[in-house]
Amino acid sequence: PAAARPCPETLPFFLGARENLRTVRIKAVPLTAEAYSRYGDVVMAAPRGETGVVANQGTARKWPGLAPFRTTREGAVASFSVFRSEPRATFPFAIALLEKHPCSTQAFLPMNARRFLVVVARGDEAPDLSTLAAFVATGAQGITYHPGVWHHPMIALDAAIDFAVLVGEDGTASDCVEHPYAEGERALVLLDG
Repeated sequence: PAAARPCPETLPFFLGARENLRTVRIKAVPLTAEAYSRYGDVVMAAPRGETGVVANQGTARKWPGLAPFRTTREGAVASFSVFRSEPRATFPFAIALLEKHPCSTQAFLPMNARRFLVVVARGDEAPDLSTLAAFVATGAQGITYHPGVWHHPMIALDAAIDFAVLVGEDGTASDCVEHPYAEGERALVLLDG
């Protein structure tokens, strides 16, 4: 496999030739806190049916402590960005790369409610494709990735989505590591559901 390398500022996505691809069939399932817990947290009102607490002089409800923010580097700064994800028009698609943030949580919070697809995998030095999973999130859900969880760049499903993104960065190669796949190594992901 190709060696992992630091992420560039923008992550190009491209469809590779479909011949000589390993086919991994994954079923995209609805995003729930329980199903997603090994990869990160679901950020939404009442992710497990909790009633929340009264806030703002009775004009709001609050669900505190939904997702811890972690960074393992002393000099890392929590940084907000906005990513605009364009919808993917073609399925199935070939996974050209997965990336991870080995030292920090990363959060994606949709700013204009739309469905999006979250593709994740476990693994240390390289993604373990036997753990590859896909989740369909509603526009009322945000997600975090635990530090070190491999993931595909965000995939909008219905229309362009702006995401508020929070991650701890210090400007080093440890901010983001990507694992590219050569054409013959790419998994062709077929989404059912």
